[in-house]
Amino acid sequence: MKKAENIIVGISVGDLNGIGSEIILKTFEDTRMLELCTPVIFANVKILSFIKKNLELTAQLHGIDKLDQIVIGKINVLNVWREGVDLNFGKNDDNVGKYAIKSFVAATKALKENQIDVLVTAPINKYNIQSDDFKFPGHTDYLDKELEGDALMLMVQDNLRVGLMTDHIPVNEVAKKLTEELIIKKINVIHQTLTQDFSINKPKIAVLALNPHAGDNGVIGNEDDKVLKPTIKKLFDKGKMVFGPFPADGFFGSGQYEKYDAVIATYHDQGLIPFKTLSFGNGVNYTAGLNKIRTSPDHGTAFDIAGKGIADHNSFREAVYLAIDIYNSRLSHAEISKNPLKTKEKQL
Repeated sequence: MKKAENIIVGISVGDLNGIGSEIILKTFEDTRMLELCTPVIFANVKILSFIKKNLELTAQLHGIDKLDQIVIGKINVLNVWREGVDLNFGKNDDNVGKYAIKSFVAATKALKENQIDVLVTAPINKYNIQSDDFKFPGHTDYLDKELEGDALMLMVQDNLRVGLMTDHIPVNEVAKKLTEELIIKKINVIHQTLTQDFSINKPKIAVLALNPHAGDNGVIGNEDDKVLKPTIKKLFDKGKMVFGPFPADGFFGSGQYEKYDAVIATYHDQGLIPFKTLSFGNGVNYTAGLNKIRTSPDHGTAFDIAGKGIADHNSFREAVYLAIDIYNSRLSHAEISKNPLKTKEKQL
């Protein structure tokens, strides 16, 4: 890693018929952002200029054809493609989906090759991105394949962090996926993330139960007693501050989550419904567990308001901030790990 100044933030443009371009441009219209980082948007400068004009925005764009042409302090737009793209704001379009993936794949390649420092992804439409060349439910699954490590979806808003044991799978498949191996892997990932990426010493982690009332001693399912509890105990006995499983229904409403550095939900909606209720518009989706840093806003393409100039860019801006913070935290962690304090052995 290089020094923390002049962090290069790569940005995939997302679905061009959605609000992605709008929230990107609005974020960097504030020139103070360019003092924190240098953005590189993977798209086409003519298309972004058209969208900028349509939305009456003022961000100044700098088109480049190669990444070695990046200008520090400018909003760089790398021309990933040259041809024009017909846009129809708010409409699902398979052709537009192809360009969202072109942007994302090019940005991921640059991330792997250290040509950018972090990646922030604008929202895609999971329906129109599918093709013979791209058969992934979304960003996270592709990054898990392309990068080193084990991806874990972690939703972040200030000190509220909610991770997922399972993410984009049907609810009727969750129970059989919750094996001891998976639970240990996910908890280890989030423990390492809290230490390395959030600079938390001896983090406390809460695990939510799968069944109502944590199964009521087997009356409402036995997964919590037979799988979750013994696995959590095994990790706790090895020194990790892991607690649970906690009944999920009152965990957030009672404020119990505030006692922990992170909460792990067993399935997607169990974690994301309370998270978005508490933080919608300011939350960030962070792909933890990988050797590279990727964040995104906590919302989708918002076709219903696309092209109207009314999209709120707070979540995207927070995604940029978090990517920078994690980059700096990893930099500090690497320095500390490289030169650990040595203790004198006790003289007998």
